[in-house]
Amino acid sequence: MPAWVIDQYGGNDVLRFTKNASFPIINYPNEVIVKVCAAGLNPLDISMRGGYGAATLSMKRDPLNIKQSGSEFPLTLGRDVSGVIMECGLDVKYFSERDEVWAAIPPWKQGSLAEFVVLSANEVSHKPKSLSHPEAAAIPYVATTAWSALVNTGGLSKDNCAKKRILILGGSGGVGTFAIQMLKAWGAHVTVTCSQDAERLVRGLGADHVVDYTAGPVEVPLSALEKFNLILDNVGGDTERWALDLLKPWSGAKYVTLVTPFLQNTDMLGIADGMMQTAATVATKALKHLVKGVHYRWGFFAPSGPALDDIREMVDAGQIRPVVEETFRFSQVPQALEKMEKGHARGKTVVQVINEGDDS
Repeated sequence: MPAWVIDQYGGNDVLRFTKNASFPIINYPNEVIVKVCAAGLNPLDISMRGGYGAATLSMKRDPLNIKQSGSEFPLTLGRDVSGVIMECGLDVKYFSERDEVWAAIPPWKQGSLAEFVVLSANEVSHKPKSLSHPEAAAIPYVATTAWSALVNTGGLSKDNCAKKRILILGGSGGVGTFAIQMLKAWGAHVTVTCSQDAERLVRGLGADHVVDYTAGPVEVPLSALEKFNLILDNVGGDTERWALDLLKPWSGAKYVTLVTPFLQNTDMLGIADGMMQTAATVATKALKHLVKGVHYRWGFFAPSGPALDDIREMVDAGQIRPVVEETFRFSQVPQALEKMEKGHARGKTVVQVINEGDDS
């Protein structure tokens, strides 16, 4: 089948287009094969192209270490997919052939920059009827990441969000633009940091208060505001130094960061030592902040069909819309990744794998 693959880790020059990538096969009875109509790109694709997380992801792909190193190649990138089910395993109950679906693909599986992809049925969900495939491909990965951070780790839900004060550090990228809309739909008060030229975008999505990080250190205007119940950090770096002081102490307030050293540790130190280092780091930080009355947590992407079912309802109800910055053709994948690499995202970069008019 046609696909964009890499045969080694590196820069954009390692990308290779092939017409004879291996066709995915169903290995487990709960799997489905999806014909890809559109694929969404994320910063993770750039990191993975360079080898980020290789040690951990290899262990996940091959837990018993049977295959020799390098067996993940040729590797297909792309973590978002919107498409049509072509084939279902014997145990698949909720989907049938020709269903239109969307999904976030776990990083240890082959990605969506290909004509077909194989997924577990519990990672897949019916696509929102109100969206085209390229629009739908802009949502799953950032949505399941935000859901995992805010709902699973942050403890938020549509029933407990009303009037809560939430701060999103880095609000104009994929996760930020999705999180603003979901939190506003649930009745929260949302403050966002972004650069001045993204202010109109985030206000248009519902942000109540916007702080421009290019105008000077953001912690100054932020510390003048009323304290927050939850902070979602998409920026990392030195934000941890000052961000936790912005939380309401002794009220169950949480700081959830999506920028964690977990995969970097395991890449550098190996699986066992990397995990030890990670556990030590997070335990020390959590304890240090607990004595100040605030909770420190790490958020991670978790694939989830059921979360996408809830998100589909919000999309079809008009509460969440996709924020697509640019759409590329399948032949332009290298340019799409090059654009992603420059950063300063205003929403998502999407690749149209087959044209909407093609017969699926």
